[in-house]
Amino acid sequence: MVSGSFHTRWMRTQTGWTIAYPDGHGAGDKLPVVVSLHGRGGTHRTSFSSLGLDTYLDQVVKAGTPAFAIASVDGGDHSYWHRRTDGTDASAMVRDEFLPLLAERGLDTERLGLFGWSMGGYGALLMAGKQKLPVKAVAVSSPALFTSPGATAAGAFDSPADFDANNVHGHPEWLRGVRLLMDCGLQDPFYAATKNLAGRLSPKPAGGFTEGAHNKDYWRRMVPAQLRFLGPILRA
Repeated sequence: MVSGSFHTRWMRTQTGWTIAYPDGHGAGDKLPVVVSLHGRGGTHRTSFSSLGLDTYLDQVVKAGTPAFAIASVDGGDHSYWHRRTDGTDASAMVRDEFLPLLAERGLDTERLGLFGWSMGGYGALLMAGKQKLPVKAVAVSSPALFTSPGATAAGAFDSPADFDANNVHGHPEWLRGVRLLMDCGLQDPFYAATKNLAGRLSPKPAGGFTEGAHNKDYWRRMVPAQLRFLGPILRA
């Protein structure tokens, strides 16, 4: 893994990042890249320290999945990866600052995937959907999908209008044509909304619904199949 930081004008702070390469690859290799968006309260380290994406990446590539890198970046404690009324915008930071940084380091951002869980799962759907980030594929676990302004987590949106403008659950058409895998546990508070959205998407997303709660044990269990989903599509 390689880590660093940069000053982001979109988040008005110094932000950290990490890139994980599979065994046999390293800095400068022109690999496809998956940007991993962390959940609420996470950082660029959480994708690896909590979910173990680097370990699982080594395992699936060794077993035959086409190689790619995974990159993560700090998106703020509760930005929910969209533009806020104070002018900060974690999604614009990814698009305008982080992707160019990855390209400068040799990664192939034309073969781009997104990965995320909870807040980051919502952010991945929003970026690939409404914001039309040109991704090849998206894999999410337990996306933080809220069905009304009154049902949102504290700090996730600035107002009912902000919620309406970024309501992924209410706009399945945003994701039309996106190659998508969605997983959610049956005991997860976002299960009902995730299943409802999945049933309205075209094409139908891969993944599904199995026993599990909103925790890292479930998310880690889903990771290998999610990486195996992403790899061949990015290499195609």
